[in-house]
Amino acid sequence: MASVWESLTVDARDPARLARWWAEVLGYQVINDQPAEVEIRQSADQLPGIVFLPVPDDRQVKNRLHLDLRPADQEAEVERLVDMGARHVDVGQGDVGWTVLADPEGNEFCVLRQRG
Repeated sequence: MASVWESLTVDARDPARLARWWAEVLGYQVINDQPAEVEIRQSADQLPGIVFLPVPDDRQVKNRLHLDLRPADQEAEVERLVDMGARHVDVGQGDVGWTVLADPEGNEFCVLRQRG
């Protein structure tokens, strides 16, 4: 018997703000907005979700897990995300076909080229 992937959990200084930011990035909706957790999903009945939990400290080291986004237009999406508050980061990736960004709380993620 296999497990069902329920959610990805993200620690955040401001869970509501970060959840709303990621909901806008992904076209998701906030389905639960409580002080102890905020969850976003594509729709209320569709898994997996992303759950944002409050923590008192800032992130200290590089993420061990991150999201990869594959937009139709990499350059336009990177510009949109930077306009929304993401920033370019160098995690030692070198010269690659993806762009590494960080969300407003410093969590890294990648924006990949469109599939060819």
